[in-house]
Amino acid sequence: MTTEARPWLQRAASRALSLLLAVPLSLVLLVHPAAMLDAEGRYSHGLLMLAMWGVAAGFVHGVGFVPRAWLWQLVFHPLLAWLLMGLGYLLLLRAQLP
Repeated sequence: MTTEARPWLQRAASRALSLLLAVPLSLVLLVHPAAMLDAEGRYSHGLLMLAMWGVAAGFVHGVGFVPRAWLWQLVFHPLLAWLLMGLGYLLLLRAQLP
């Protein structure tokens, strides 16, 4: 057992936050993708791709995987994941408003 403090992004609370953000958004995208349609009945494919990137990064961080290569650390960084998942929730909210 080590006595060194872990960075706040590697603690259980931040990993739980990643999973709590990723699971509902991924379920909406998989079970009811029509919920992401805009007012004209179309998808914004570019923005949805970014939201799905955020979901993937949220799952990577949430399950505790730590990439070793610096490029993958950037691609799956939790702060980027939270930002992109926030974009996904904004897309979902915008699609639900009249």
